[in-house]
Amino acid sequence: MIEVVASMSRGPVFLAGELLECLITFTNPMSHLSTSASSEMLAWASAQIHCQFHASESRVALPAQGAKQDVQAGSDTVLIPSRGERGQCMLDTPPKILFCDLRLDPGESKTYSYSEIVPTDGPPSFRGQAVKYVYKLTIGCQRVNSPIKLLRVPFRVLVLHGMPEPPFPQHEEVAPSNPFLEEEEGGRRDARPLERALDMLMISTSRRCAHLFNITNMRGKVAKFCIFKTVYRLGEDIIGTFTFSEGDIPCLQYSVSLQSEEEVQQQYQRRPGQSPSITGHGRHLESCLHTASCHFSLPVPLNVTPGFSTDIVSLRWRLHFEFVTAREPVEPPTVLQNQSEVTVWTGAGHVDVDTFSWDLPIKVLPTNPALASYVSQFSGTNSINI
Repeated sequence: MIEVVASMSRGPVFLAGELLECLITFTNPMSHLSTSASSEMLAWASAQIHCQFHASESRVALPAQGAKQDVQAGSDTVLIPSRGERGQCMLDTPPKILFCDLRLDPGESKTYSYSEIVPTDGPPSFRGQAVKYVYKLTIGCQRVNSPIKLLRVPFRVLVLHGMPEPPFPQHEEVAPSNPFLEEEEGGRRDARPLERALDMLMISTSRRCAHLFNITNMRGKVAKFCIFKTVYRLGEDIIGTFTFSEGDIPCLQYSVSLQSEEEVQQQYQRRPGQSPSITGHGRHLESCLHTASCHFSLPVPLNVTPGFSTDIVSLRWRLHFEFVTAREPVEPPTVLQNQSEVTVWTGAGHVDVDTFSWDLPIKVLPTNPALASYVSQFSGTNSINI
């Protein structure tokens, strides 16, 4: 028996275009002191990245796949990284040979390093109601005259969509410069495209400008709403304020929900006019009668997928507001100036109300993959015995 362990030391989350590195260790666990110990042989091992796509038959109508198939695909001695997986392989990298003819004595182990650029032409990792995109690193191993064994290590891919193109704006700095450190050859940004992309991401989500909205219904103005930006990174807090003192209509209660909207492209919809799938990721609810102003804070979870669009599906983000307003004025409690006794104000037992909602589109972008790794469902490590 040979034990194979694959480990991504930096974590299981990567940006598209980033270098993925994985250490793969092959061990003969038998002790050399054992009477039955013997050397173990492997004919070869290789590794490659692939992205698996799966669509819900009730929501997505995919074109019929042709019947043409490799005659060797059914053989268990042919390396197919997606063998046994649901859906179809929509993207893969060329396999890289780790070794040929490996011999391991009892207690001996050997470690090989695999590295590959995460493809930039694929979708981000996503598990939605209509489609799923799942990335895996697959290591294939084979003994002589034996079937191929596959070890899969799932990982998450974040894609920077809509980021500014070069050249990098020289007048915008995120990190302070250190005059005591020498400049690296070619410049820090030219030599490290990942750091440059993260700098641009930080700049894009750090710009603040007050966005003011008048919240009204058919009866008049309810409140003024202020939010300082509409572009956020994963893990950021969305903060907004309401000013009800500027309204004419009393607001009894409001709620704010962070929602993602998954919509199948029209040509792939199972039914004409199919409605998008709405998923909630956080909600703030507050009673606000006789309140002059208040605010809310909603965090963007680190484990959600930023907005993206493919030929089959698009994912958008929004803030969904719901308001409950009174049809008639509600008198506030009156407190006499010289009153010494405590008084109790009891709200009205019945109030005629109106309800209405409003959606504010926002953008959600990726974050530093090292931060997203802390909450990833993947460990970045997996093993198999051959």
